[in-house]
Formats: sequence, C-alpha cells, structure tokens
Amino acid sequence: MLGYFDGLVDAVGARLLDTLMAFPFIVLVTMTLVALWPSNFTVILVIGIAWARTVRAAVREQRERDYVSAARLGGESTLAIVSLEILPNVRETTLIELVTRLGYAFFSIATLSFLGLDIQPPSADWGLAVAVGYGFLTGSKWWVVVFNSAAIVSLVMAPNLIAQGIGRL
Repeated sequence: MLGYFDGLVDAVGARLLDTLMAFPFIVLVTMTLVALWPSNFTVILVIGIAWARTVRAAVREQRERDYVSAARLGGESTLAIVSLEILPNVRETTLIELVTRLGYAFFSIATLSFLGLDIQPPSADWGLAVAVGYGFLTGSKWWVVVFNSAAIVSLVMAPNLIAQGIGRL
C-alpha cells in the first residue's frame, strides 16, 4: 500500500527505506541485531524491509497505468484496486526479487553465524561450522571448512538460478 499513495505517508516511508538501504546489507543486519535482539526473526525482518523497497517501486510504476485509472473511474475501492489490479501485475517482479533475497538471507545468516552474532553453539549451522573449523584450516581437518563453505555457496547460488529461470518464463 505504501507505493500506491502519494503524499506524506509515501514520502516518509520512502525516505525511511532509502535511509535503511544506504548501508551495505550485512552492516544493516549487524546494526539491527545489535540494536534489537539477535535472532533469525530480526534477519528476516531486515530482509523483508529490503524486499519492501522493490515491491514499492513496482507498485508505483503500475499505479500510473490505464487499467488502474479505469478501475478508479469504475468506483472500485483502494483495497480492491491494489489487491485485484496491481498486485497480480507485479507478481513476477516480486517473486523474482523474493527468491533472489532468499539467497541473500542464506548468506547473511551464515555470515552472522560465522561472526558469532546470530546462531550460537550447539545449534547446527553451516556458518557456525565454518567458524568452529576455521582453526583447523591449515591442519588435518581442512575439509570441515571447505565442504561447509561449498554447501553455503551452493545454497546461495540455487535461489539465484531459480530466479533466472522464473525470469525467462
């Protein structure tokens, strides 16, 4: 709904999103974790805010189209215009962005676990496994870091490849 309305609400919301997105993503997640509370929910919240900016831009582009003007002239409510007219037309853009952000989410959680800011032992996490095995990198257990890092890379790359496939449909 933020992208549909003009005025003070949109201006304040857009400036807030722009301010948050001015920081590199991992710095923004780290600051949020330190300011709020360290949890996976906080990471998901920051990823959702980053995704909201893309959805807002797609909605703003669609609201100027003729079919939205026709729906307004036809007397449809704002909720009906947004849910029945605009959202189906931004579905592909938002789906691709969501799948791409999923890869960022996996990378962020692994990075934060490696840094010790999110998931703590004895929880199972690849970033945590890399952090624990990091001391053995030059010794005989190098495979702990290499294979866990390869698993993280494959998990981050998979959503990006899926998003490319969705974009080609």
